[in-house]
Amino acid sequence: MTASTHRAPPHRAFTTLIALALAAGGALTGCRMSTAEARATQATQRNRPHALSPALIEQGRQIFRYDTFGDEQQWTDRLRMHEVVETVPPVTALAVGLKVDADALPPGLLASADLDDPATTIALLKLDAVIGLKASISADNRITRLGITCALCHSTVDDSAAPGVGHRLDGWPNRDLDPGAIIALSPAVSDAAKAVYRSWGPGRYDPRFSIDGLSTPLVLPPAYGLQHVRNETYTGDGPVAYWNAYVAVTQMGGHGNFADPRLGIDIVQTPDLVTPKLPALRAYQLSLHAPVPPAGSYDAIAALRGRAVFAKNCKGCHVSATGTDNNSGRLHLPGETGMDGAYAARTATKAYRTTPLRGLWQHPPYFHDGSAATLADVVTHYDTALGLRLTPAQRSDLVEYLKTL
Repeated sequence: MTASTHRAPPHRAFTTLIALALAAGGALTGCRMSTAEARATQATQRNRPHALSPALIEQGRQIFRYDTFGDEQQWTDRLRMHEVVETVPPVTALAVGLKVDADALPPGLLASADLDDPATTIALLKLDAVIGLKASISADNRITRLGITCALCHSTVDDSAAPGVGHRLDGWPNRDLDPGAIIALSPAVSDAAKAVYRSWGPGRYDPRFSIDGLSTPLVLPPAYGLQHVRNETYTGDGPVAYWNAYVAVTQMGGHGNFADPRLGIDIVQTPDLVTPKLPALRAYQLSLHAPVPPAGSYDAIAALRGRAVFAKNCKGCHVSATGTDNNSGRLHLPGETGMDGAYAARTATKAYRTTPLRGLWQHPPYFHDGSAATLADVVTHYDTALGLRLTPAQRSDLVEYLKTL
């Protein structure tokens, strides 16, 4: 195995994939597509959901859940996280947001397992039951290789067996996960970097800290509801194939290739364990539909009134069935919608994408930085920033409508 790497990031950290956030208004700006983005967009458009085969989707599901892309070179060789994980009992792992797949457990294991014993963690890893972690275990029950998968940040469980233990919910963001606190346990990370990681808190991660050394963390986004949406990042840097490659190589530390001249990144590694898997991974993600709002979770009559408010005030940007004007290449400068521009300034586009509003009930807080705790906060922000002059009743009705999406 050989690798030649150009400007490889110093600390590739946890995956953040295809980000979703609210951006409900603002004046339209011109298209800011790059050549790299255009190529990736063409690849995505050739794989619309209706054209995806069940076999390709299933292949992608296996990749999403279990494939590390060779990122053991990051988590084992560089960060030495295998040394940390084998000393951690399940009760501690659950406390930092790791989840356990109940369907991977043999009958009776939960009732008899000692959750304060690190040996139970080893047993769970042997069963592939710790979502997002893949480990090779020696005969004497030591972790010899450890890697992470997409599911670590973008899958959770329904807590049907116990808190943090249940059936998988792929595509749902794991907002309990504290990536920074976990990375800060690495003996290979400097004290200064550990302080930054610990400052992020649960459900947040900065996908560019390892690139530029700045810190403006994002909320972990869902990976569902991406059908017919061209660009799946907060700032519209590129479509799902682009962002999956970026995350797999620069953040997860996978053994593959990624290049974007806009960012000054050109990473080449042989063999490339990332690029050949992108079509199947994309297929699975495009097959994940947004969850339906629970019965009784919104006022249906108020939501009908709110739909009219939305149509009058929000559909200029949240257009058509896709819910975003970005499919035509439009982006919005931070000042247009009253967004904090610190994160956008670090990206290739320097602007924000209008985000499709799908499964909103499931994934607060909102906006790229989680600065809106509730949908009411979102509506208040745009009412003020855009001068909509909504009445209290209209704001309330609009919130009820957003809960239905």
